Amino acid sequence: MALTKRERRLRIKRRVRKSISGTAERPRMSVFRSNKQISVQIIDDITGKTLVSTSSLVKEITEKNGSKTEQAEFVGQAIAEKAATAGISEVVFDRNGYLYHGRIKSLADAARKGGLKF
Repeated sequence: MALTKRERRLRIKRRVRKSISGTAERPRMSVFRSNKQISVQIIDDITGKTLVSTSSLVKEITEKNGSKTEQAEFVGQAIAEKAATAGISEVVFDRNGYLYHGRIKSLADAARKGGLKF
């Protein structure tokens, strides 16, 4: 039986989420990628609260023209800035079943440059 792309991603997601979880000291940074947009949340899994979030639909990011990979870089920089103002310096990276490649990689690299450690 052949799996669809979505089913394959969800299997990978479940497998990865078994082992990673966000705490108050080191929350989980979860990435969601659609065909056109990308969004990221920093989540404390113990309380079940989203601490910080941003996406490519935020006005400051949509004003910057660029490819989807460049948009992902802008989102990575923005989440690093928001996390710093919220007092978050270390996170656990959750790629959400997506391959660490392309937009996911550029977002992660930009967040690292912005000061997040993972």
